[in-house]
Amino acid sequence: MTETFKASRWTTGNHLFTTVIEVTDSAVIRRKRSWFSVNEISIHLSKVASVRIETGMLWSDIIIESTGGSDPLASHGHTKADARRIKELIEAAQTRGMR
Repeated sequence: MTETFKASRWTTGNHLFTTVIEVTDSAVIRRKRSWFSVNEISIHLSKVASVRIETGMLWSDIIIESTGGSDPLASHGHTKADARRIKELIEAAQTRGMR
């Protein structure tokens, strides 16, 4: 099962190419396109240390930190419901993995 979440085009950095976050059974992936390339970051769900949501009036930022100490996976311009759903999916997958 893969769920895909797109950031709003109305937010900074997402006007032409929106940021996409995919949560799969094994990883969380952020894809950010530009004119000639795609920047893709993935973190295995077992390596996710924390998921932080910063909520504004309309949009939410989501920051996913890994246990490896690398740069966190960050994305802004998601709806509050999408940000909560991303967090739920990651936490549910980690709970299933601990059993």
